[in-house]
Amino acid sequence: MPRSKGYRRKTRSLLTKDRKVECGLSSIIREYNVNDKVVIKINPSIVKGMPHRRYHGKLGVVEKVFRRALLVNIREGGKTKKVIARLEHVKPFKL
Repeated sequence: MPRSKGYRRKTRSLLTKDRKVECGLSSIIREYNVNDKVVIKINPSIVKGMPHRRYHGKLGVVEKVFRRALLVNIREGGKTKKVIARLEHVKPFKL
């Protein structure tokens, strides 16, 4: 059989949690503004609006705010990539 080249391949350790934890309400109702710095942190219990695994842990800047998602600009390999991620997969950047 040929190897799978699916969207979630090689994510066994990346997309697992120690225990089943629901996504808190505070992560969903937090408000973001344009030019806020955010970190993409994938929540594996929520599949909807999940960005690709290569963007996990990346720092980006919010370009546009939608009702349930954010458009985030990420610098990768000398280029600027645009990633759409739901609020459950994004955390504010803290120093």
